[in-house]
Amino acid sequence: MSVFTSHVHSPDVTLLDYWRVVWKRRWLIGGLFVGLVLLVMVMSLLAPKIYEASTSILPPVAEPSGGGMGAAAALLGSQGMSISLPGMPATPVDLFVAMLKSKTLAEELVQRFNLMQVYKSKAEEDAVRTLESSTRITTSKEKVIRVTVEAQDPQLAADLANGYAEGLDKLNRTLAVTKAGQNRLFVGKRLAETKIDLAAAEDALAAFQSKNKTVALDQQAAAALRAAAEIQGRIAADEVRLQVMQNFLTPENPDVIKLTLEIQQLKQQLRMLESGNGGKGMAPGDRLHPAFSSVPTLGIEFARLTRDLKVQETLYAMLASQYEQAQLAEARDTPTVQVLDRAKPPLRKIRPSVRLNMMVAGATALFIGILVAFFLEYLDQINRRRLTPKVTGLSESVPADSLSEEETFEPVR
Repeated sequence: MSVFTSHVHSPDVTLLDYWRVVWKRRWLIGGLFVGLVLLVMVMSLLAPKIYEASTSILPPVAEPSGGGMGAAAALLGSQGMSISLPGMPATPVDLFVAMLKSKTLAEELVQRFNLMQVYKSKAEEDAVRTLESSTRITTSKEKVIRVTVEAQDPQLAADLANGYAEGLDKLNRTLAVTKAGQNRLFVGKRLAETKIDLAAAEDALAAFQSKNKTVALDQQAAAALRAAAEIQGRIAADEVRLQVMQNFLTPENPDVIKLTLEIQQLKQQLRMLESGNGGKGMAPGDRLHPAFSSVPTLGIEFARLTRDLKVQETLYAMLASQYEQAQLAEARDTPTVQVLDRAKPPLRKIRPSVRLNMMVAGATALFIGILVAFFLEYLDQINRRRLTPKVTGLSESVPADSLSEEETFEPVR
């Protein structure tokens, strides 16, 4: 049996045998390696360069909102409000991110920077999709919003990133003015109704005094009257605030719950003043003010008319203040978005990376080359296995002494 045949059927294969196959096909592997690396290098050098620019936006700062006018101003100004969405409350940062990702803002940028021509798009929707795929919007753990835009022109990349911040400010102010306008109309309607109620209360008190002459109350009853009027005025003002809040907040919002509880407490205090029901178990002299039920009938009527007048006066003053604040909020033209870092044209491209592409191409070429080398070796072994039996059978059937020296078969090596 020949040397090759015994080697082929040998079950022991070592790393040296693999290396011999690789070394045998070294020119194929080397040529494929050099060719693919050079091809990728040329393609990377000729490919369009991609630049990246980023701008950072600070989270919206909530305005201090306490009781009374501070809360109403914050609500009417539409700044720093927390809006609850189903399942999970949305923060002002979430709203900013949603506006940055909106189609409205993307379409405005496409028209502003003529991106249909830049992206060579036939339709505006195609340009919008290309812009969205070239934009990344992320939020850090400090709630700083980062807008990153990629473009072939470094100046365009910076302009688009800054355009997102400017478009966000414009869109946010538009929505704030719209909300402030709605609140102004609502408060203005309530103010007009309160003005009519105030005039009716003044006429009712004047008619009562004209008919029954002026009724004088003792100091405690007068103090109770003033306290009741103040409480009811606060109740009316808080109810207006609650209606404004319910326009854009869910009933589960903490501010809505807090204000609802405050209104309930004020109503309970008012009931204590009017009927004394809240003072059970207390001696009459222990109450700060006498209940209205303990005042003579004529005095009760006068007290209620006077209280209604004071309530309408208090409510009218509060609504007038809120209406003025709503007008100021609607006319406000100050920036609502604070930019931490404006985007600048980048000096270095981010893609393509020639070195990285060449390394990947080289590794791929080596892998493919070695695979092809072993495949070719496999084909060679199959051909040799087919040829070996024919050669062996021929050498056995023909006597060696009948063959010339040139015709003698040599062992296959």
